[in-house]
Amino acid sequence: MDTPQPPLKVIYRDDSLVAINKPSGLLVHRSPVDRSETRFALQELRNQLGQYVYPVHRLDKPTSGVLLFALDSSSARKLSVQFESHSVDKTYLAVTRGYAPEQGCIDHPLTEKSDPRIDDYRSRPAQTQSAMTKFRQLGTVELDVAIDRYPRSRYSLLELKPITGRRHQLRRHCKHIGHPIIGDAKYGKGVHNRYFRNQLRCPRLLLACVGMRLIHPEGRELILQADLNGAFANLLERFGWERLAPQW
Repeated sequence: MDTPQPPLKVIYRDDSLVAINKPSGLLVHRSPVDRSETRFALQELRNQLGQYVYPVHRLDKPTSGVLLFALDSSSARKLSVQFESHSVDKTYLAVTRGYAPEQGCIDHPLTEKSDPRIDDYRSRPAQTQSAMTKFRQLGTVELDVAIDRYPRSRYSLLELKPITGRRHQLRRHCKHIGHPIIGDAKYGKGVHNRYFRNQLRCPRLLLACVGMRLIHPEGRELILQADLNGAFANLLERFGWERLAPQW
């Protein structure tokens, strides 16, 4: 018998839209990327609210945080336009390997890689698109343990702000500057991921959308925030970073 799942945490709701704090490991909607998955935020939220909801953007399955849905087709169109034009201000927190610079802007084009599970690339070549991410280092920690080739291991807490919205942009950009996100099985480094999973009891991708600023379909500014929880929140407390998260 399946274990009952807790309800999705609603962080904002009105007549036009609803926002949840999506947990890590939950797909937004059914996808060929994971054909064995049976849980989806879209369907669970529809069941929870008892009404139809419209997805207007997405988060990767292992990423947690602010996930927004519209409650009617008109609001969905207005919100989708903002995401497509990259006018939504999104803030993420990530734990990365090494001591990252204090701040910077990663301006590095990304090539859309072929994935036959979700795209048909047979009729067109892979496209290279501009991609830009601003980042700020919020804190650092050094562990007295030799995880890789160095006698001690260093990590950073980063605030990430994607200016564009490419697939896996934040994960690929962090890898590009030599500071991959911990828990990233695709772009990170396994030895560090395993240490966090087995020794620090943190088995997830340490990337979360904690804030979003956009224009409500009614024309007013709307700010959405999602708290960290579970293993991610526990890790920040362990490293003394719990007070370093950006404030809106």
